[in-house]
Amino acid sequence: MLDVAIRKADGSSAVDWRHVGVRAVPPLPVADGLRAVLPDGLRRGSTVSVRGSTSLLLALLGAASAGGGWCALVGFPRISAEAAREYGVELRRLALIPAPGEGWATAVGALLDAVDIVAVRPPRGRGLSPGDVRRLAARARSKDAVLVPYLGAADNLSAADNGAQWPGADVRLSAEDGVWSGLGQGAGRLRARQVRVSAAGRGQAARPRSTTLWLPADGGGVLPAAPIASPVIEPVIDLAG
Repeated sequence: MLDVAIRKADGSSAVDWRHVGVRAVPPLPVADGLRAVLPDGLRRGSTVSVRGSTSLLLALLGAASAGGGWCALVGFPRISAEAAREYGVELRRLALIPAPGEGWATAVGALLDAVDIVAVRPPRGRGLSPGDVRRLAARARSKDAVLVPYLGAADNLSAADNGAQWPGADVRLSAEDGVWSGLGQGAGRLRARQVRVSAAGRGQAARPRSTTLWLPADGGGVLPAAPIASPVIEPVIDLAG
């Protein structure tokens, strides 16, 4: 390997160019159940997209918020405060901007200057320009914030990708439809949902990861779960009358 360090007369390093410009800002923590897909936590300055589950989004914010971080939700008209609290989100350190209007990108950029995690839902009815996406990612990097775009089935980024993903995301998290528990034979109530969460991305997140979680767990929050079993198909036997 090429030695790119500038050394003193005694052999010790004066400047190591491999570390010039690399910030040693510690990542934000994540819930224990999410460490299987985010083993290093939430890297500051990164963009982490979430698709398919607002519960996964809230679980992603919970540990960082409980640990003292500030969070913001932009473009979410209906978020349950009770559900957010169950995932560990501290409501006193949560900013809500449900309808930023035409100044969507401006509002998100301003929040990235001051808040640790900014979760955003793209404006409906009009796509974001590639320039807006690049500028917001650059703002997150320069401010050591984490940008978390949330993509639902009806969200649109552009006509080209039809909302399939957030362009340039460092990590892409997705939750597949799972299985609810709690209902018996015509009685009971939904208590917990078992889902499969997958992560992919680039750089350190290039290796795909997946795990099975209770999301929400019985009593709230997120917990590891056994893998979802495939349904057993019983054979059909015709009985002669």
